[in-house]
Amino acid sequence: MSDNQRQLESLRELAEVDRVVHEPARLMILMYLYSVEEADFVFLLNATQLNWGNLSSHVSRLEEAGYVEVEKGFVGKKPRTLVRISNAGRKAVDAYRRTMQVALANSKG
Repeated sequence: MSDNQRQLESLRELAEVDRVVHEPARLMILMYLYSVEEADFVFLLNATQLNWGNLSSHVSRLEEAGYVEVEKGFVGKKPRTLVRISNAGRKAVDAYRRTMQVALANSKG
């Protein structure tokens, strides 16, 4: 396979990248969660610098996709939301990473 063919194939793979993971805010959330066992909502607010509504919306989308698990509870009388990446979420991040690495390795520049 020629270099041009390899580059075109990599670009075609980019078109098939998981759009749930590819969105920058959701990718950032997944990457934080990938490296920890779980994180509470306040930690994610501070780490991502998203506002409450945006973070909530993105976490909900990730939960709908099965990429994160959300656990709501209380510590004393204060509500607490814990978020953890699921096995499907880890696999999605790994697949996304591989796709991007191949595309970047095969691109000219």
